[in-house]
Amino acid sequence: MLALALGLRQGETLGLRWSDVDPDNEYLKLRRNRLRPKYEHGCGEAAPCGRKAGYCPDRVQVRRETKNTKSRAGRRAVPLPGPLVVMLRSHRDAQARERTEAGNLWTESEYVFTKPLGGPLSPNTDYHDWKRLLGDAGVRDARLHDARHTAATVLMLLGVPDRVIDQIMGWEPGTSARMRARYLHVPDAMLKDVARKIAEAIWGSPETPPVDKNQDNEV
Repeated sequence: MLALALGLRQGETLGLRWSDVDPDNEYLKLRRNRLRPKYEHGCGEAAPCGRKAGYCPDRVQVRRETKNTKSRAGRRAVPLPGPLVVMLRSHRDAQARERTEAGNLWTESEYVFTKPLGGPLSPNTDYHDWKRLLGDAGVRDARLHDARHTAATVLMLLGVPDRVIDQIMGWEPGTSARMRARYLHVPDAMLKDVARKIAEAIWGSPETPPVDKNQDNEV
């Protein structure tokens, strides 16, 4: 929902911590990206597991979890619609129950989105969850990043000023025009509406019957 409503990138969403979320004032701060994990074997040369590093039982994480956003525009505050505030509060309560039930098995991390026993959620898990949701909803297959395109298009349809769209999406001023051209998709319904308005401006309202110049005037 954060991706569909606000256009957050996957890394931005998974990198969110509860200190970044202000439900009372209805906004969140985006400052960091969650990185894809990178592993090396930990099984040792004497007893190699024979698997890829990511599936090694003793794998070792060699990449940091997060990094700061790559641009100043990426570090931004984003307004939270009311329904998202409700969802986040409900999610926080559910996470608190999971923490209690897990007891000493819980891995504390402060992330908004975690694994069932705490700790940062894997981007790969998030990807497969997205694909499962698409299947459950009975809609066409799409990339997770396509949710960001949807959010940008909805902002355009709502008539949100370009400058505000740029801030919400985290686009740099020098590239914002190019990014809008790439992300904003004009729906067929909007194109048809434009065609209707052109027809009314040039040929008049469709309710007005055309004048038949060949018809004889009645006396």
